[in-house]
Amino acid sequence: MNPTGRKIQEQYADTGGFTDHVFAVTSLLAYRFIPRIRDLPSKRLYVFDVASTPKELKGLIGRKIRENTIIENWPDVLRSAATMVAGIMPPSQLLRKFASYPRQHDLAVALREIGRIERTLFIIDWLLDADMQRRAQIGLNKGEAQHYRMAGLNLLASIIIFWNTDQLGKAVQQRQKAGLDCHPELLSHISPLGWAHILLTGEYRWPKS
Repeated sequence: MNPTGRKIQEQYADTGGFTDHVFAVTSLLAYRFIPRIRDLPSKRLYVFDVASTPKELKGLIGRKIRENTIIENWPDVLRSAATMVAGIMPPSQLLRKFASYPRQHDLAVALREIGRIERTLFIIDWLLDADMQRRAQIGLNKGEAQHYRMAGLNLLASIIIFWNTDQLGKAVQQRQKAGLDCHPELLSHISPLGWAHILLTGEYRWPKS
C-alpha cells in the first residue's frame, strides 16, 4: 500500500501465501492474485448452483457458495475495502484479524466465500492459461533471487561484524600489553558495524608486461 505497490497488477505467491481471504482482499483491491498452489488437484471448486453443474465436474465441486451471507454482509465488505484503500489499516493487519475471527463471524465468512469464488475462477484460468503459469514462475523466481540476495547481504554483514569485533579486541589487547589506557568508558560506544574501511569488491592487480 505505497506508491510503488499500487502500480502492481499481479501478485505472485507460493502455496504458503494462499488463503481464501487473500483471494477476496486482492480482488477487492483490484489486484490479480496468482499463487502457485502445490496441491492444486486436491482443491475443490465452488459454485452457486450445484444441481446445474455438469456431471463431468461433479467430483471437483466442494459445495455451494453461501450467496446470502455475501449479500447480507456486503456493506461491511465494502467498508473493509475502503479502510484498506484509504490506508487506515494495512491489508496484512486486516487479514490477520480475519484469520483470528471465529469461524461463525459473518464478515470473515462472507470474505471467505468471496475468496472461494475468486479461487474457483483462478483455478479455471490457471489450467487454461499457460502464459499465466509462465508469468507466475518468472515472478516467483525473481522473488527467490531477491531472497537469496538478502540472505547473502545478511551473511556479508555478519562477516564484517565478526571481523571488526575480532580486530577491535586485538587492538584493545595490544594497548593493554603496551600499558596504554584503553578508556573502558568509551569501549561501550564503539560499534563493529562500520564498513567504510572494507573494500567489498576486492582489489584488482594487473601484472606488468
